[in-house]
Order: sequence, then structure tokens, then C-alpha cells
Amino acid sequence: MKRSQHTLAALFLSLILVIGVSCETEFTNPNAPTDAQVLNSREGLFALGVGIKQVYSTSGIRFMVENNAVTTREAAITTTFINMIELEEGGDALQDFNANVEGLWATMLRVMSMSEDLIQGAERVDLAPSTRANLIAYGSWFKAMAIGALTQNYSQVVIQTNRNNQAQFVTREQAYQEAIRLLEVARTNLAGDISTEFSNALLRGNIDIRNAVNAYLARFNLFAGNYDAAITAANAVNRASTSVFAYDQLNQNPVWARVFLNNAPNFRPRDNFGLPAIFNLDPADGRFEFYLVPSEAVNINGFPLETLAGFFTTDTGPIPVYLPGEMPLIIAEANLRKPSPDMAAAVAAINEVRTKTNDPFGINAGLSPYTGAMTIEALLNEVYVNRRLELFLTGVSLADSRRFNRPAPTGSRQFQEERNRNFYPFPLRERNNNPNTPANPPI
Repeated sequence: MKRSQHTLAALFLSLILVIGVSCETEFTNPNAPTDAQVLNSREGLFALGVGIKQVYSTSGIRFMVENNAVTTREAAITTTFINMIELEEGGDALQDFNANVEGLWATMLRVMSMSEDLIQGAERVDLAPSTRANLIAYGSWFKAMAIGALTQNYSQVVIQTNRNNQAQFVTREQAYQEAIRLLEVARTNLAGDISTEFSNALLRGNIDIRNAVNAYLARFNLFAGNYDAAITAANAVNRASTSVFAYDQLNQNPVWARVFLNNAPNFRPRDNFGLPAIFNLDPADGRFEFYLVPSEAVNINGFPLETLAGFFTTDTGPIPVYLPGEMPLIIAEANLRKPSPDMAAAVAAINEVRTKTNDPFGINAGLSPYTGAMTIEALLNEVYVNRRLELFLTGVSLADSRRFNRPAPTGSRQFQEERNRNFYPFPLRERNNNPNTPANPPI
């Protein structure tokens, strides 16, 4: 990201803080651009697009990764901050005013609101047709990702923001369908040319947006139970293509900032990716070396710790938008769960991941082909393990744990359990401002 773009985005983000989604009090900043200036000019829309990416790739990824990692035992806390202690204890110890619970919700609502503004602005500002279509696709993609992130973590969600604090909640099934609809809108609007001005301003050689949209279509169709659609979308993703969120000194890698900054980690990865011993992981699996560095450390609750590697060891290291290895695992799972399972296709997709040695990011298991039992249960277990290792710290582990029917949590401080919540409580701030907020899930 260029400094000039940061300046525009910073101006826009200062405006968002003033007019925010759920603000109860408004203030006037004479030095900030007005809402009309931002949303009714070409330059303002591009600045808004940069701002959306900044919010999602910094705060959004921080909360998605951190919350899921601690809740599902991918990682363990290494700090005495109360928000992290509550996150590791889980159950009813996790309060609805916990900073992580509120942070994930508020960040994704902000991304949604900004994306809605971008889509509306693109429809009314005088733009080249390809640029207009591209901006609508970009806003639709980010809004879909934000809805999907909420749906993976909360039992009901908002899919349309409301500045009067009257946002309606919908079921998770409805939310996934809306995310899929938005991604299909994005795909349609990317069918033509990608304009040079759009690409230079927002993609900057880092994001292959067509493949990224198909990757999220594959993910959310799988989560929604649309298995044939998930397979089709996953097959449409070029395995050699990569998309990343890039960082710099002004916008640092958010996981590095939580683990390595000032040598004061808030969490560290657990041994064996946090999986129980029953899965009997192969120590020759190359994903150990990619993501973990051996350590003898133990945290305050007795969890053995490793040192984090992978995408998170430098302040400006890029984080993938999605991982190519997720696609064959989606294909494998969908083939096992569809009404007429195709075990041969599932095994072929599993082996694509197990034997991989040419991953564009270097995530290579380098194992021999699958030789386990040829049953749906055994193959789903193999998919689950490979998702845990392949997609480590990508914010999907809580959705995976529920979907694969891993043992449910029973209460707080049950540190031997594989996850400590099914869904997070709704943030107290949302409840205090929005009368439509549902009752919290029990755990």
C-alpha cells in the first residue's frame, strides 16, 4: 500500500469512527471529509475500498484468528489480560463484554457497513462501466466475508447494518445464503474486464480477486450444505494462484503483533496443532515444520506450547486471503457429505493434500497416500485432521469443530476438552443498543 493511499484511507476511517454503525453520539470534525465527499467521488470510493481492506486485514483477521485459536485449543494464552483468560476458560466464564467477543462483532459490522457504502456509491458515481462493476464486486466480496466470519462464530447474525440500531438478526442458514448471494453478485461483476484503475488502486498485484471469490464460494457453500456447488466452486480455483493481504509499518501483520511484538506474546501455538493424541499425527508431516518450532514451554493452565512460524514471524509478512490447499479438502468433505457419497473422489482429493510438494505458499505435507479405513467416518476424520494442519490459524477451526461433531464443551475451565464454546455470546454493546439482539447461547 502506498503512503498516499494510507492518507486517504486514514481520512476515511476517521470519518467512519465519527459516523459509526452503532454510535449513540455524533461529533463534528472540521478536518475530516464529509460523508458525501467520500461516497460521491471516484477518489473517495477508492479510499473507502482501501479502508475496507485495512479494517478486515488487520482488526478482522486478528479477532478471527485469535478467538478461534484459543477457543478450539489451536493456541494457548501466555498473558494475564482478563480478556484472554476468559477466552481460554470458555463456557460461562466468557463474558459478553469481553474485548475479543466485542471486537470480532464490531469489526465485521464495520466491514459490512463500509462495503454497503461502497456498493451504493459505485452505483451512483460516474465511473467507467468496468470500474463500477469491479467496485461492486469488491464490496460484495468483503461484505460476504464479513457475514461469513460472523456466521462461523455467533448463533444468529446481522446481514444488513442499520444506523438507527435496529439491525435485524437472521439464522445462520439465512446468513450463509446471503453471503453466497453476494459472492455470486461479485462473480458476475468480475466476468468482464478488470479495470486498470481498480486493479492499481485496490488489488495492487496482491489479490487474484476472481479466484478469491470462487474460494469463498466454495467455503460458504460447504458450510451451508450445498455440496455440489462447493465442489464446482473449489474446482474453479486455480491451485497455483495466490492472494494475500499485504502489510507495512503502518498496518502490521496482526498475528505477529499479538505473538511477537515486544517479545510479549498474548498466545502461542499448542503442541500437535492442539489436536488430541487419538489422531496420531505423523511427525514427518511437513506442516509441522512450516507452522511450528519445537519448544518445551507450558502455559499457566498446563498447555504445552510451541513457537509460531508460518506467515506470522515478521511485522510486514503477508497473510493469505485463502489457502489453495483448502480447495481439495472442500472437495473431499463435500463428496463425503452429499446424499450419494463418492469415496473415491474424496480419497483422491485427500491425497492431493497429503502428497503435496508444490504448494505456492510452501505448505507441503509431503506424506504418502491415505491407507486408512474406507469408511465415511474414517475419511471425514482424515479431512478434519488435514484441515486443522493445512488451515492452521485461519479462523475456521470453531466452525470445523462443530461441523465434524467433535465433543461439545460442558462448561468453563474444562481444559481437557477440544473446544470451550459452541458460539460466542452476543456483545453487551450490541444488546444495549439494539433491541433485536437475541438471547445468548448457553455455551
